Amino acid sequence: MGPRDSLTPTADQAHGARRGRWLVLAATFFWGTSATLARYMFRERHVPPLSVVELRLGVSVILLAPWLLWRRPQTLAVRREDWGYFAILSVFGVAAIQCTYYYSVASLGVGLAILIQYLAPSLIVLFDATRGVRIGPLMVVALAAALGGTALLVGNVNPTSIHARPLQWVISFSSAFFFAFYIVFSKRALRRYPPMTVLLYTFAIAGAVLTPVAPPWKILAAGYDRGTWIMFALLGVFSALVPFALFYAGLRHLRPAQAGILATLEPVVAVASSALVLGEGLVPLQWLGAGLVLTAATLASSQSEDPLPSPGPP
Repeated sequence: MGPRDSLTPTADQAHGARRGRWLVLAATFFWGTSATLARYMFRERHVPPLSVVELRLGVSVILLAPWLLWRRPQTLAVRREDWGYFAILSVFGVAAIQCTYYYSVASLGVGLAILIQYLAPSLIVLFDATRGVRIGPLMVVALAAALGGTALLVGNVNPTSIHARPLQWVISFSSAFFFAFYIVFSKRALRRYPPMTVLLYTFAIAGAVLTPVAPPWKILAAGYDRGTWIMFALLGVFSALVPFALFYAGLRHLRPAQAGILATLEPVVAVASSALVLGEGLVPLQWLGAGLVLTAATLASSQSEDPLPSPGPP
């Protein structure tokens, strides 16, 4: 087999890449639509965002742990040397993304917070370039379209952000770095363990880390009604457990940059969902932004980069 043949994706790798793209796209659908429910809870039920974060992590762990113990107990085993890795991914990935993103929402407004977080694909592409990964021109175009489209979609930056303190800007921009780190750093775990294993332990550790910030006993003492608890359960399943499982499964077959650009479809789904459910109509520039993000996702999906090794057994 010559050098050219070694860079040609096999039929299994091509099939895996297609499957990975659809899995990541499915994850963005759940993230985007569940964002509408979360916004409703913040606005109408006056639930603190960090309480929602803590509960959706908790609901996911409560549902996933018994199911794995019953159906796939072998997936619960983790090598001793990997616990440090899981701790880093949980704290500086899952937990850090949640905290910095919601801090950014509170400090700069929703629109700018989303735009800043979706700088992550640019950081991943730059990181790949420093490692000598070939970055094709279509990937650069896809990246530019994703950034421009996201900016148009979320628009209307909160004027109070102009007066934000330097520390608030630093923490807000760190959400993009943590998101990029989370996508890139997850690859190692997904080469060694099934997605559900990674999901269970990262969520459990992240939830434990966030407990001092949003103590469960204070959430229970808040006296939420039955309807609110049903919404908590729905968010736990459809904004955390299902989409993160889909994203992890898709990321096993894709390069981090591809997965990051595909994930920019989340604000498209969120804006469209808000328009349908909450009556927050789209302006022409938002439709243009949606078109650019869809174009970026199409271009990123069509890239035939160097083949990825098939994920090995856990």
